[in-house]
Amino acid sequence: MKPMGRRGFLAAATALGVGAGLSTHAIVSAADENETTDKTSDVSLRDQDLPFIGTEETFSTHELMVLNDRLFLEDTGLAELGPRRIGAMDEAGLNVQILSAHTPGVQNVKGQKGIDFAYRLNKTLVDGPMATYPGRFKAFATLALQNPEASADELERTVREDGFLGCLTNGVIGKKFLDHPDFEPLLTRTEALDVPIYIHPGLPPNEVFEIYYSNMRPEYQKEFQDQVLSISAYGWHQEALTQCLRMITSGVFDRHPKLQIIMGHMGEGLPFYYKRIVEKMSEVTEKSLDKPFEQYFHDNFWFTTSAFPQTELLDLLLNYISVDRVMFATDYPFANMKAQTDWFRGVDLPREAKEKIAFRNAEKLFGMKVHGK
Repeated sequence: MKPMGRRGFLAAATALGVGAGLSTHAIVSAADENETTDKTSDVSLRDQDLPFIGTEETFSTHELMVLNDRLFLEDTGLAELGPRRIGAMDEAGLNVQILSAHTPGVQNVKGQKGIDFAYRLNKTLVDGPMATYPGRFKAFATLALQNPEASADELERTVREDGFLGCLTNGVIGKKFLDHPDFEPLLTRTEALDVPIYIHPGLPPNEVFEIYYSNMRPEYQKEFQDQVLSISAYGWHQEALTQCLRMITSGVFDRHPKLQIIMGHMGEGLPFYYKRIVEKMSEVTEKSLDKPFEQYFHDNFWFTTSAFPQTELLDLLLNYISVDRVMFATDYPFANMKAQTDWFRGVDLPREAKEKIAFRNAEKLFGMKVHGK
């Protein structure tokens, strides 16, 4: 991909429709709309005390931004892990952030350089915000995935020594997804540690970008249309969903039945495609997989609401996925925390269901408790 400037990346990061507020059906009568608004207000008032764990909350450092040519993001708050971030959390009523390194992290850095870089990033969190603000920050490990065995070792170290909750990966690793045999050491160790992998999207490889997203109208290049299309507008979500489907079809969960994967962004499009995927893939995998195709979504996957404060999408996700496997997230700083928590407080679900999504499911999956609850 060609370098993306400040304007382009910030546009891409906000292209998810963040800040849209409380969702209603697209076509309603004025009377119905007023009634919906009144009900939303009542539910929101009822749930003002709802605690929140944010499960996809991004950070970076100056060193990481230099590595990934992202210095134009310095003023977004990515690298600020002190009063500014805590203030935004307090304003939103977000009790805990689970931090993860900004895509692509260090997963494309080879050799000892990548291993050392990942260690420094992980220790930055332990010695910085996690120590300064006890209970307010947890973390997913950053791993040098070009070396799967070393990544497995670093994951185990962070979990056992520093209390990390799992790891987060960012899209394609070189030219491979996690279903590739090279990553068996990491998958085996992750399952043994009983921690999840959060699969976050990443920038597409150059070949994919050129074939799928390259814009043939040069006069529009100044608007970064092709780059936005390849990431937050569309490409990211298709890529992440594709990786997860590949993990099922390649038998990852038959080899690792207890392995848990987290998908963000309201399922990365899965709710829309769910019935079609299950219908078609069930026909061709009946003899090659240990379970019915759809069962893996219910046994091995968790889903977060990150950056999609849209009630109709949450409703669609809950049509197919148990409320026991959905967790809250904001995608800070690329999404406004308060807009996300305000939206969810107004969602018309039973209080028990909302507590599961807001914090209880994360407590269960990660073996943690909300700070200050």
